[in-house]
Amino acid sequence: MMDIKAIQAILPHRYPFLLVDRVLEVVPGERAVAIKNVSFNEPQFTGHWPGDPVMPGVLILEAMAQTGGVMLLSHSDDIGSNALFAGLDNVRFRRQVIPGDQLRFEATLLRRKGNIGKAHVVATVDGEIAVEGDFMFAVANRE
Repeated sequence: MMDIKAIQAILPHRYPFLLVDRVLEVVPGERAVAIKNVSFNEPQFTGHWPGDPVMPGVLILEAMAQTGGVMLLSHSDDIGSNALFAGLDNVRFRRQVIPGDQLRFEATLLRRKGNIGKAHVVATVDGEIAVEGDFMFAVANRE
């Protein structure tokens, strides 16, 4: 399990762009499970559908990508690197995410060749799929 300090040691993101609150499980380079608690106090809710707050899909995708980043960058060969978006495939939004929900992300590596790879990530709320998709990435050195 990783708390926010351990996550910050792996990912370069900081407020308001660090969107993973806790990592429940990680098998470096293979699989990770993380959570995000969705709070009404987050800045996106002041301007995204005021009066009917819905978490923006792009932020859910970013949190999913960050879970994949923890999975990748926890591997000893990739410590100190960045995981960059290279593409998204087969993304489906299946339900809205609102304040009070807890998102659970499960990232599984599908394949990797060199510094390019693909992971399948599923975001659920109360066991129901909210978003799923395939994330292509490139691992690059931090500079």
